[in-house]
Amino acid sequence: MTFGPGDTDPSLFAGAPERPGSAPSRVTFDRHELNRILNLYGRMVAAGEWRDYGIDFLKDRAVFSIFRRASEVPIYRIEKDPRLARKQGAYSVITATGLIMRRGPELDRVLRVFDSMMLKLVRN
Repeated sequence: MTFGPGDTDPSLFAGAPERPGSAPSRVTFDRHELNRILNLYGRMVAAGEWRDYGIDFLKDRAVFSIFRRASEVPIYRIEKDPRLARKQGAYSVITATGLIMRRGPELDRVLRVFDSMMLKLVRN
C-alpha cells in the first residue's frame, strides 16, 4: 500500500505490535491500573465531585486528568512516569497548581490520597 504526502501508515498507531528489542513508543496505563483509576473516578462522579476526565499517552509519561467541569483545567492529574520508578516512584497525584500530593511505586497506595476526600464527602 502506498501513502501520499502527509499520510501516515496506520500500523504506527497504538495497537500495533512493537518490534522485539525496541523501546515502546509511548507510556500507557495497563488494564489493572486503568480499572483502579476508573473505579475511583466512578465513586467521585457518584458523589458529585468530578464530572469529566481525559487520558494522554505521551512518550515519557501517561496522564489521567480529572475535571470538575469540561471547560476548566484539570483539578487533579494522575501520572505514570517510568523514568522515576527507581527513584521516587512511577506514580503521582498532582493538583492544578502543580503540588504533588503523593508519589510512590504502587498505584493503589498513591490513590489512597483520595480516601480522606471520600470520607469527608460521606460525613457531610
